[in-house]
Parts: sequence; structure tokens; C-alpha cells
Amino acid sequence: MSSWMSHGRRRSAPCAVRRGLVCAVAMVGAWTTGVVAAAPEAAAVEDMRSQQWYLDAMKVEKVWSVAQGEGVKVAVIDTGVNPSTRSLKGQVLKGLDLTGAPGDETDDYEGHGTTMAELIAGTGAGGGLQGLAPKAKIIPYRIALDEFQEEHKTGAFDGADAIRAAADGDAQIISMSFGSEFPETKEQQAIEYAARKGKLLFAAVGNTGDEDNEPEYPALYPEVVGVSASSPEGRIDDYSQHGQVVDLAAPGSDIPGWCDTTFTRYCDSDGTSAATAVASATAALIWSANPDWTANQVLRVMFESAAKGKDGKATGMSRYSGYGVVRPGAHLNRGIGKPGDPDISPLTGQRTSGPSGAPKGTASPRPKGTAGAQAGEKTEATADAGDGGGSRTGLIAGGVAAVLAVAAVAVLAVRRRRSA
Repeated sequence: MSSWMSHGRRRSAPCAVRRGLVCAVAMVGAWTTGVVAAAPEAAAVEDMRSQQWYLDAMKVEKVWSVAQGEGVKVAVIDTGVNPSTRSLKGQVLKGLDLTGAPGDETDDYEGHGTTMAELIAGTGAGGGLQGLAPKAKIIPYRIALDEFQEEHKTGAFDGADAIRAAADGDAQIISMSFGSEFPETKEQQAIEYAARKGKLLFAAVGNTGDEDNEPEYPALYPEVVGVSASSPEGRIDDYSQHGQVVDLAAPGSDIPGWCDTTFTRYCDSDGTSAATAVASATAALIWSANPDWTANQVLRVMFESAAKGKDGKATGMSRYSGYGVVRPGAHLNRGIGKPGDPDISPLTGQRTSGPSGAPKGTASPRPKGTAGAQAGEKTEATADAGDGGGSRTGLIAGGVAAVLAVAAVAVLAVRRRRSA
């Protein structure tokens, strides 16, 4: 798994070094325990879908009878998105490359961005990943993560530029499976700009929960929904970072993704990157069913319909799963969650349009910026599959991209990383 590292944006490790050491050959391979075996394409299609354990847990067929993401566009800010995989054909719209390096936004230099796009809106064709919102569309924004920035000497503020470009674009949702331990003024301003434009922003909280658990940006910005990762067993995994940075959880462990840029094999991986993609797809489903809602209303329903963890009360928050694990079916099939005021952010309690300030009687959400987690505390965060709830929270893209943090007259090189 990958997570944010000090002084940079980071991504997840390749399949060979990921926990579990399991790979799958797309279209011609079948999942086995620790090995890859040749199999007919039909078997590969069936087996790849079966690896996405959360789809059955969420009862997606029932969810899809109500909404499949129609009319919703998701900006994926990542390593690029390959629109030619079988699962993404016809799913990717024109985006933008912010790196200044050779190629464009369709040249995925790691495979990570393509995985995120498939988890959100993949059709599952040809043995590819099945997206949770298969009728949503993807708008890719390529930024530099990990060694890519060092190799190509790309711009320091491509992440901020990508967020601002996405804010000016057609996407309603912005998905960011990367992070850094260091805030950056230009990035924060871009986040605030996107929120004012009515965008719903999701970011991975990071994968060092069992290490330093250092809060990461952009997940830590008040306007961003920080997403942690859950497992098939219904727990928030140890690696998933915890504290007040977490707003929601989503499936993220034991989820396949592209091993590399050959786009021939899927590998088993863990991380908050995938969780962020699943949370973004959940928002796409809810928004698709309620096209007149604002981002505030979509998010409020996500909070109210999420499965609560044991350390979170019915209306409270868990340090590990935030408001709980996403359950699209809880709202779409059972009507749980009320949209509320379209102009009040459920994240900040502040107006996003109209007069500034929160109205009287509006509870202020827990402020971000402090870890707030006790050592050894864990959250089950279980969800009833019959309610359309998945119990796991997802992968975080852990790539590293350089970013410059400017303080006074000093310039500090900061590298972004993805969350696996």
C-alpha cells in the first residue's frame, strides 16, 4: 500500500510489493491465491467482478435500478487516465494535462489514475474493473506524482492548477487520491474556489495510520471530504489514517487495480485512494438521482445515510470512519437522509452562497486540523449489506509529486504522493 510520505505527494507501491502479493491478468487471467493462472476471457470477467467484494455488499443491482450516475461528471486529478481500456471506452471526456511533460492527460504514467477512473465509472467490459457509477463520465486532469516530477522537472503548483481548472470545468465532483503533509497556499485557495463554484471535493486521508498518522492535504482542508478505507471484514484498516481529517469511509482494502502502464494485469492492493474513488462514485449515484440538488445536499445525505462505527453515535463522528461508511443504497433504495439547506455546508456549517455565516441553530461540524485519535482505538464501522451498505473504506493513491511550499522568502520543496 502507499501513503503520504514526508515532504511529498506519494503513490501506492506496484503489485509485486503490495500486501498480499496477488495479481490478475486482465482479460486472460484469473484471480488465484498468490499466483496468476491463464483462463478464458469470460472467466476473467466473472472473476474480476468477484474481487470487488463491496459491490455485492452494497447490492448494486438494486442501487442501479434507481441510478447509475447518469448526467454526472467526475474530475479525476491523478496520474492521467487511459481511455482505451475496455472498461473505460466511451467513458472519458476531454481533460487537461498540467504537468508540462511529454504526452497529455490520456497518458497515464503509472496506471493509478486509470484505476481510480475505472472504480468510479468503469463499465466492467472485457474483464475490467466495474465502476460503482457506470454511467457517470470521467474528466482527467494529469498532475505529477512521485518520481515523475523529478524526472520531468514539472511545475510545482500543478495540483492547485488542476483543482482550479476542474472548478472551472463541467465536473460536479472532484476526486483526489493523493496528498502531502504540507499545506500550500495556492492549493488551499484553489480548494476554496472550487467549493464556491459548487463542486463536491473528495480526497484520500493517507495510508500511514499505523505509522506516524500525520494528517495530509488536501484532505485536511475544511472544504474537502477526507475519506478513510474499510476492509471486507467491516473494519477501518490499520494503515488508514485517523483523526479529525476523516469525514467518511469507503471500501479500500483488497481491491484490484492496474499493476503498471502495460495495462495487462490487475494487482490486489490496499489504500485510501480506492476508497476515495468509491466515495466519489457514491456521490455521483446520489446526484444522478437528484440532479437539482447542490453539493451540500448530496454530501449531507451521504453523511446521514452512512453506516456508523462503534465509536460514532447516531449523529456523531468516528475518528476512523467520520460520519460512517458510504451506503448508496441506504438513500437510493430506502430513502435515508434528508438534503436540508442547499446553501449550508455540512462540512463547515457555513453558507456557500447568499449571506455569509452559519444560521442560528446550525451546529458547527468538528473542525479539521487535529488528529484527535487515541492510540489503539479501532472502529468496526460495520454496515448491513441488506441496507445497500459496504463495510470497507478504500484505497488512497500514494504517489509523490513535487510541490513548492513558499514561506516568507524561503522555498521548501514538497513532494506529493498518492494513497495507493
